[in-house]
Amino acid sequence: MLDAMGPDAVAIVQGARLVTRSNDTEFRFRQDSDFWYLTGFDYPDAVAVLRTDGGPPYTLYVQARDRDAEVWTGFRPGVEGAVADYGADRAFPTDELEEHLPELLSKAHQLYHQLGRSASLDTRATAILDEMRRRSRLGVSPASAIRDPREILHELRLFKSEPELELMRRAASITRDAHLEAARIAHEGHHEYELEAVLDYTYRRQGGWGPAYGTIVAGGANATTLHYITNDRPLRDGDLVLIDSGAEFQGYASDVTRTYPVGGRFDPSRRAVYEAVLQAQLAGLAACKTGNTLQDVHAATTRKLVEGMVSLRLLSGTVDDIMSQETYKPYYMHSTSHWLGLDVHDVGHYASQGDPRPLEPGMVFTVEPGIYIAANASDAPEHLRGIGVRIEDDVVITVDGHENLNASIPKQIDEIESAVAG
Repeated sequence: MLDAMGPDAVAIVQGARLVTRSNDTEFRFRQDSDFWYLTGFDYPDAVAVLRTDGGPPYTLYVQARDRDAEVWTGFRPGVEGAVADYGADRAFPTDELEEHLPELLSKAHQLYHQLGRSASLDTRATAILDEMRRRSRLGVSPASAIRDPREILHELRLFKSEPELELMRRAASITRDAHLEAARIAHEGHHEYELEAVLDYTYRRQGGWGPAYGTIVAGGANATTLHYITNDRPLRDGDLVLIDSGAEFQGYASDVTRTYPVGGRFDPSRRAVYEAVLQAQLAGLAACKTGNTLQDVHAATTRKLVEGMVSLRLLSGTVDDIMSQETYKPYYMHSTSHWLGLDVHDVGHYASQGDPRPLEPGMVFTVEPGIYIAANASDAPEHLRGIGVRIEDDVVITVDGHENLNASIPKQIDEIESAVAG
């Protein structure tokens, strides 16, 4: 981060705050991903200041130790711990930041600060810069621009280091075990929320932080709603149940979807739809290599998916015509991939100078085709209505191709049936 900031620069990066859930209770704290990436500091109301203007390179502003508050809400590292345990050169209580701003900005030719996170901090910083401009005849030179630190941070976060990939592999391993546990109870007599509970329990039992995003457990026609999270319906024998769920481990997300036959056997119609999605996903994985783009992955996936839709008699016409006219979109309406990392829909530009950016080693993303045939899809064959299938894996681009982080999670039909039967 410091190298990318350039000389005579100051960056102010704010952490997350507690968020009210209801009345006087808060949601479980989860640190801002950018702040976590920079600092590893997992407590609320903290701010990091990075400097290349001759001042201390790394300063943390944190909640001060408070014995009375800690009785209620738990341990605080305080300014002492910020230096001793988190590597800060200096540390101060958070409420002193605005008081220190004049000195922090006095020599900065460039300020990195995310506007809109704190109205009081925005107001104080811009007032100081305005005052410095009024004193320009005295040789005072304010920062010429306020730039968003995410310009730098998000490009850094797009490329995962080997230690980051190890954390993502662990998240994937936990996710595998959780999916297998949930698959074993994908039988009539259970509800969607019971499968969700098994997933959550396995994530926490194995050291994960919990689910990386809102878990989807969608039985029957619920699977045709892309972000169905109600998870309260009973499972019906012969239906499919789509599980889109991944563990979060040390902040890093896994994002996996599998579709299981309730009771352990695919009937012919559901087997045919599943096979079409599986072949499309395999085609997408084959396109995951250095120099290709996510658009190439999407194109390879979609072409194979369209071939399957024609075979299923969902669509008619030539594959090229269907592709060019996008008449497949009623049944496949989303992109094939998104970046993955500290956020499940992770940061980083998808295009460079208006063109899809080439894939490079260290990039991590999903490959997740699906077919979704709504229960009221009057143009679809009646025996296919209400069927939703998605298959999703997480991929790391390597020099030689790619690594599938979820290769050990069953997805072939016989493996899927065995997982449920087991």
